[in-house]
Amino acid sequence: MANWKVVTVTVWPGWEAETKLPVIILVTFLIGSIPMWIALRTQRWSMRRRIEASERQLVDLRAMANRPAEPAPAPPVNDIPPSPLETR
Repeated sequence: MANWKVVTVTVWPGWEAETKLPVIILVTFLIGSIPMWIALRTQRWSMRRRIEASERQLVDLRAMANRPAEPAPAPPVNDIPPSPLETR
């Protein structure tokens, strides 16, 4: 329990706080971890957006692949008999 000493911290000129040393260490650690936490959250947000965009593209591609095939156009019907001049 040698580390549980009272430490005086000058917060602003004229304002001092007396606290135990482990409390200062814990608060300092938490304040220092905030930038890394923000960076990790932004990376997760960015990756989630990319994955959702990829999933939307995949759904669109699957929908296009599973749509019924359009029937081929029927060849034109030639009901007119050939003229006698074309048979030569």
